[in-house]
Amino acid sequence: MTRLNTNQWLALVLALVAAAYIAMAWQIATFPLPRPVDSDLFPKVLGFALLILSAFLFFEPPAPLAGADTIDPDAPRGPLLSTPWARVIVTVVAVAAYALLLVPLGFVLASMLLCVGLTVYYGYRRHSVTLAVTLGVVLGLYLMMTRVMDVYLPTGVLPF
Repeated sequence: MTRLNTNQWLALVLALVAAAYIAMAWQIATFPLPRPVDSDLFPKVLGFALLILSAFLFFEPPAPLAGADTIDPDAPRGPLLSTPWARVIVTVVAVAAYALLLVPLGFVLASMLLCVGLTVYYGYRRHSVTLAVTLGVVLGLYLMMTRVMDVYLPTGVLPF
């Protein structure tokens, strides 16, 4: 019997999450009036996309890590905030702060703060590119969701 590798374990966990998500998506009520795109379509598409990507991950062989078998006790240690677990924790805290600041600051400012902050934290130093891309993506999403899809997003301190 062969043992499952890391990718296969992650794929199984993600497949279970996808199955639970799809089951919950089928519980979303549909509108009584016939519509070409109903409120349950997007969650179902996301769930099935995650399920398909989990299957791809299951069959993807893990890449060997360079130097994974060797530990150099004399190697200098980096700063605490650049360790892999610290990055996970900082990202989770940033997303939680984003959720708390979404209503008071508004979608545009809170999203820009999250994107720019995490981009700088992860080491990208071309700040003009970061600001331009973030502003374009966030404003594009805001306009598409509020004007085209008629979804309410908090405006916060901005007048629009």
